[in-house]
Amino acid sequence: MGKSLLLAFAALAAAATVSAHGNITSPPARLPGAAMAKACGQTGVTAVLQDGTIPLENLLPSPASCQLFLCRGAVFADNTARVQTFTAGQVIPFTAIIPIPHEGPANVSIVNTATNTIIGTPLLVFDSYADESLPALPANNTAFSVTLPTGAGAAAVAANCAVAGACVLQWFWFGTAAKQTYESCVDFTFQAAAAGSAANTAAPVPAVVQSNGAAGGVVQGFGVTPAKRWVNRRFAGRERH
Repeated sequence: MGKSLLLAFAALAAAATVSAHGNITSPPARLPGAAMAKACGQTGVTAVLQDGTIPLENLLPSPASCQLFLCRGAVFADNTARVQTFTAGQVIPFTAIIPIPHEGPANVSIVNTATNTIIGTPLLVFDSYADESLPALPANNTAFSVTLPTGAGAAAVAANCAVAGACVLQWFWFGTAAKQTYESCVDFTFQAAAAGSAANTAAPVPAVVQSNGAAGGVVQGFGVTPAKRWVNRRFAGRERH
């Protein structure tokens, strides 16, 4: 790819973070690039570059080569310089922008990119997120954190996520009335604690339910009562009502 096109990607990506619906700005999330253009088509990449917060439904239909329901089609090959290194029990702060809220469930999960499946259970769950009926969004809708697994949970993550590109921390949000899906992914590698350490022997960290600003208790599965079209794709066999 020529230097001018690279500069155009960078400029549009920077502009994309300030408009429309929502995405993750920290930690560094996957961005579109030449590899995504090859898989998903230049039209889809251009749309994301023009508006980095658009829902993935705006990119439909997509070719069979495009994994649109994983990281909204963004691929590792375009993001090798953005890989993070995490360890068992580490607390990871997130920053999101939500210029246009759409109420619905959301979560942050560790996803195996080869199978597009969650490893373990979601690390953070919002039963209700980005509620546009509120006078202002709760602070925890745009600034929140997740705690990575320890113990047996850490071992499962380490077995899958030792190599860059194998796993992502994926922020997933579905606007119920809008019928729109939003995804941002953070590439990372993972190291479990050394054998015998406190982090290695501790109990797995449960997901935490959050609902419009109020932290809740332990979530048993994905705490969503109404059936959601894309949420059910992601949580088939995991959701409890």
